[in-house]
Amino acid sequence: MEELYESALRKFRKAAVIMNLDPNVQKILEHPKRQLIVEFPVVMDNGLVEIFTGYRVQHNVTLGPAKGGIRYHKDVNLDEVKTLAFWMSFKCAVMGLPYGGAKGGIKLDPSKYSIKEIERISRRYFSEISVIIGPDRDIPAPDVNTNSDIMSWYMDTYSMHAGYSVLEVVTGKPIGLGGSEGRTEATGRGVAKVTELALQKRNQKISGSKIAIEGFGNVGQYSALILFKEKNAKIVALSDSKGGIYNSSGFDIEDVINYKKTHGTLSNYPNAENISNDEMKALEVDVFIPAALENSITDETAKKMKAKIIVEGANGPVTDTADEILKQKDILVVPDILANAGGVTVSYFEWVQDLQSFFWKKEQVNTTLEEMMERSFNEIWDIKERYSTDMRTAAYILATQKIAFGIEKRGIYP
Repeated sequence: MEELYESALRKFRKAAVIMNLDPNVQKILEHPKRQLIVEFPVVMDNGLVEIFTGYRVQHNVTLGPAKGGIRYHKDVNLDEVKTLAFWMSFKCAVMGLPYGGAKGGIKLDPSKYSIKEIERISRRYFSEISVIIGPDRDIPAPDVNTNSDIMSWYMDTYSMHAGYSVLEVVTGKPIGLGGSEGRTEATGRGVAKVTELALQKRNQKISGSKIAIEGFGNVGQYSALILFKEKNAKIVALSDSKGGIYNSSGFDIEDVINYKKTHGTLSNYPNAENISNDEMKALEVDVFIPAALENSITDETAKKMKAKIIVEGANGPVTDTADEILKQKDILVVPDILANAGGVTVSYFEWVQDLQSFFWKKEQVNTTLEEMMERSFNEIWDIKERYSTDMRTAAYILATQKIAFGIEKRGIYP
């Protein structure tokens, strides 16, 4: 993880060279604006106090308030959070959202704590970071191991200090408490849409296309479900942290989701072959969707990959060296800052709805999301063709153009 931020910078610098970016703008974008570390006590169910470490990093706020999720994981550290905040700045700019990038996290294994302990940890963390949080300053959202219930606690904690209900301070809330229709499946819907668009660029229809998906959390499940039900794709391989399953005829995704809920794993799913994550990456499929954690595709796995297209459902799933190998093999990679931007885009819709106290129907959310994903995909594709580069670099060029415009027009205070 220590090299994650440096890896992100290398990808950005590649775009900066191609577009001949002003070196002063480059310096600004290479450094986060704020990095907050908080250490706070929480009383456990047994009456003892534990100290937790939390982070909130705001990378850039040129185009608007900071936006980004909060994750709970035992491996959370400043380098990871800083990198994720960096990616969020570019992700928001790629989608044309009036936001900058942020990210947060608490270093803990949530499975080791009761619901009441998680609530107390969440509330205390949010009160600690609230010195830089606000609906016009920084708007958090769910991420790894956080959900709509935790967002409700965050919103309530902030509102108690404000003295009135501030629905727009976080997104990813339950419907009925300022949440948006379509938010839960938004990232998966965005992944499904750009998968369809990428296949079209390779002169292939999505209907009947063979797809493998690594990771079966929110992004993996909804990507699979929408591709299966709405796009008529054939999902032939799936995996979670315990391993994968394969069936060349494809899976009924609704049935697989029910099996996972019942058994807690995909392993030993009926009429399927158990395979490892590494074996799944070597399958001959049309599209491979990495939707787990960072750096899951290394140079070793990249050498074995036979997929025609990779759509990055996760953040940073491809290492630098793997990226080069995939390019040499003419495997089209749809980058994370576009592919998984559906979540932040519908978070933006939620924030707008909360500010206006006027809520959209699900059809409007889904249609607007898919239109925005298609617009950004086409903008990136045009830049890719113009500069004869890859989609990742093209996406960074598009995002950097937008942020750089804001920096240049605003100037540097004082």
